[in-house]
Amino acid sequence: MKLEIQGNLAGIKSTVLDALQALYEHVVPRNLLISRELLEGLAALSYQINREIALYINRRGQVIMVAVGDYGTVNLPEIKGRKDPSRLSGVRCIHTHPESGPELSALDLTSLINLKLDCMAAVEVRGHQPGRIQVAYLQPRDGVIGKETVVFELELAELDEHPIHSIVGLIDRQVAGGVVNTEQLEERAILVALDQGCDGWSMEDSIAELGELARTAGAKVLGVVSQKRSRPDPATFIGQGKARELGMHVQEMEANCLIFDEELSPAQTRNLEILAGCKILDRTSVILDIFAARAQTREGKIQVELAQLKYILPRLTGLGTVLSRLGGGIGTRGPGETKLETDRRHIRRRISELEKDLNGVKKHRALQRAKRQTVPVPLVSLVGYTNTGKSSLLNALTNAQVLAEDKLFATLDPVTRRLIIPGNREILLTDTVGFVRKLPHHLVAAFRATLEEVVQADILIHVIDASHPGLAEQIRAVESVLKELGAGEKLTVMAFNKIDKVESGPELESLLRAFPFAVSTSALTGQGLAQLAIMLGRLLPEQSEVLALLPFHRGDLLSLVHREGEVKELDYLPEGVKIRALIDPKYTSLVKPFLIREEEKNSENF
Repeated sequence: MKLEIQGNLAGIKSTVLDALQALYEHVVPRNLLISRELLEGLAALSYQINREIALYINRRGQVIMVAVGDYGTVNLPEIKGRKDPSRLSGVRCIHTHPESGPELSALDLTSLINLKLDCMAAVEVRGHQPGRIQVAYLQPRDGVIGKETVVFELELAELDEHPIHSIVGLIDRQVAGGVVNTEQLEERAILVALDQGCDGWSMEDSIAELGELARTAGAKVLGVVSQKRSRPDPATFIGQGKARELGMHVQEMEANCLIFDEELSPAQTRNLEILAGCKILDRTSVILDIFAARAQTREGKIQVELAQLKYILPRLTGLGTVLSRLGGGIGTRGPGETKLETDRRHIRRRISELEKDLNGVKKHRALQRAKRQTVPVPLVSLVGYTNTGKSSLLNALTNAQVLAEDKLFATLDPVTRRLIIPGNREILLTDTVGFVRKLPHHLVAAFRATLEEVVQADILIHVIDASHPGLAEQIRAVESVLKELGAGEKLTVMAFNKIDKVESGPELESLLRAFPFAVSTSALTGQGLAQLAIMLGRLLPEQSEVLALLPFHRGDLLSLVHREGEVKELDYLPEGVKIRALIDPKYTSLVKPFLIREEEKNSENF
């Protein structure tokens, strides 16, 4: 099988490409860093094209990869070495420095550390001849391969006597215990954004939110790279040149993944992995991972796994180097990276099973809803952008004691609690999953069973972070999702939360006046909570006065009127309990058989 030449091949003649291809045919003797014949051929080719050339050589002496860079750098792609993350890869890299000294750069040493190479060597090329060679090895400490290296220089005459296999064998014995450097295994991410300037969000706000998503998922954000384009590149999203540049940033910053602020196609993911040489994630995969980590109920886990599998299915052939990585990290929770032992047929079968389970959940919810409607209680749902304080507001109003953290999607599974509002009226208050800009369609579809509570609600409380600089964009994002769910026309109270972080002034007053039903609240201090409850009472259907004679054996109805309404007058008669009360119209049907007719009302005598 013909092996490909990696890297920048633009402008290279076919005869030179053939000569580069011939490098794969060399086999280096076991005890040598590189043979003199191969080294001379490598130097001559590097001089001829005036570009760096890198060779990857395994321990059997086989050249397993040839990569071409430019005059000053060569992007070193990830190689398939040993799968044990605590050991050396079993591969060494030798590359040229045309018309330059052999000094290893910081990028070279970073590649040595990140790829756990047996060694990294740079060859000085003067004219078409090789010169001095600088070699670096990893230096384990306490049986762990970390970031320490040892670097020394060889003259060409010393090449045949350099004991590479003895040095590598010593390193292997030092780390034979298999201790893993957890710092190197953590997700170290660079965020990548495309500034298209067309969706109302500033790139800075969008990338800041992506950073919060990445940190919530457990990644350490090392930096941000952006590019201004009118539209994404269909093959690589950001363009091939920028993708190669990102590969350099990955090596320089010791990153191990790139997180893109848009959903990537399978082809884009595959091409970017090849060009950048690391794991590629997008906004959707990060959100799915957070949901997988936060799902606690069986329903939530079903919905997350269903969304993940639908996201994974078209990407099975595009996962590239990701398939060879060990478990752990973003994108491996929930159903995780089980693609190695499953195929499309298995995933489709699993999707079918999950959809059946989810239909069962929907039927169960429908039964619960029907049962609840026999004793109708108004349903109010808290909706809003993630991390605006919905769970905190639920806790403040009902003492629900649900988890409330300053993180995105801190609460995933819906929680419903009873709340007494003025007039002794009871409502059900439900906290739903937070929305986010570019909420994956997989999630909207999978969580439709949960979000049906939003559709069935009598009133929505749209919770807004009044202190957020991009609150207008967040409001639009939430309204977009509500419209998609079919709840865009619901009666909505706008609760501008976290008011304790905002100074009162014309801007806040203008916001409150912009909506017909708006109130400022603080779940932390309790400010505005009473006004919110009063507003809910005014917006719910007016209570109607009823006069009824309830039989003694219907004590349940008497309790209901006491509990859910406001009793005005009460009299115990021989034939039953005569009661006048204000109750929600929804309860009128329950006491209708016992209502006193109009002519009796005129003659009633309390």
